[in-house]
Amino acid sequence: YDERYYNLVLPHFTLVFPVNNAEQKAFINHIEKASKKFKEFYFVLRCAQIVKDSFSDYTDLFLIPEEGYRIFVKLHDALYSGILEKELRLDIPFLPHLGIANNKDPLKCKTLSDEINSKNPEIFGAINKLDVVSFTNEKVETIKEIIL
Repeated sequence: YDERYYNLVLPHFTLVFPVNNAEQKAFINHIEKASKKFKEFYFVLRCAQIVKDSFSDYTDLFLIPEEGYRIFVKLHDALYSGILEKELRLDIPFLPHLGIANNKDPLKCKTLSDEINSKNPEIFGAINKLDVVSFTNEKVETIKEIIL
């Protein structure tokens, strides 16, 4: 159901969005330092939610962590300190999520959301590392893996 990203990137949580104003080495050093106080944490996905994409005509369907939510938010906030502080988009709220679908027709996402939520899903997982990635020529590549 993910028209835009299915063939591009594996399921993931995005904690820092694309940054153009930081040199790669300084960026990686910052992420390593800012994430040092965090250790592996667990999450449970139990709810699908539709969200209008902030940058396109698409509506997204996200799985939202019920458990682990606050740690995602605290990690996100820690990463957007220091050299990334000015990169934080305060006009777009941070919503930890795993993207599972998108469509230009919001009703299609809503229908799928209702179907998923009617089944009361429980998906358990753990975050034990951060991947710093590059996205060029429609390809995502890991530059650095940071263990929590």
